[in-house]
Amino acid sequence: MPEESQHRHILTFNFRQGRNKPRHDDAFARLWPRYGLEWEPEEGRVDFAKLFGRTAPVILEIGSGNGEAAAAMGDADRDRDLLAVEVYPQGIADLMDRAEERGLDNLRIYQGDALPLLWNGIAPESLDEIRVYFPDPWPKKRHHKRRIIQAEHVKTMAGLLRPGGVVHCATDIADYAEQMLEVLSAEEALENTAEGFAPRPGHRPVTKFERRGVAADRAIFDLVFRKR
Repeated sequence: MPEESQHRHILTFNFRQGRNKPRHDDAFARLWPRYGLEWEPEEGRVDFAKLFGRTAPVILEIGSGNGEAAAAMGDADRDRDLLAVEVYPQGIADLMDRAEERGLDNLRIYQGDALPLLWNGIAPESLDEIRVYFPDPWPKKRHHKRRIIQAEHVKTMAGLLRPGGVVHCATDIADYAEQMLEVLSAEEALENTAEGFAPRPGHRPVTKFERRGVAADRAIFDLVFRKR
């Protein structure tokens, strides 16, 4: 077990407990047994073949929000399996509803902090892609240490990718985009697929968070790095 995971770590999200609506409770009651991953760090690594019922490339999405991107991209890419990580039950319920509407069998969801899962739950070189779209920006400088794109976390992510696997990040916060570019570029196991920021990939759907950024006249930044 990595030494890092044996200690209380700094959370990269600010948990704000919302109130479930009846439709959220209904989604959990009906759909969690189908889509949910029950996992604890002491259980060791997740068996993806058992979880998805097949052997296929696996994508990890950290912070799936209300599931707009996860559901749409999972639907368009059914040859790969997607494990979405989210802490907010309302967003998870929305994602499960979207997955049911689309008839997705290649989606599973873990509710909780992504970092212990990265440290203890995923085998090295077992992921095809890691997605981090519009993570909590922690705008105050004293809170920047809470941002998930930090050198130590990126090193962990790189170790979980197969050779040729991809880390794809997106944000509408300019100074966070610069930090992401600096940190990802400094990781020796990764190489940038672009000169600086990447062109916006057409396969990444426009989500609620991105629309908010555009409405506020903020630029959108994509970063796509590949494991050497």
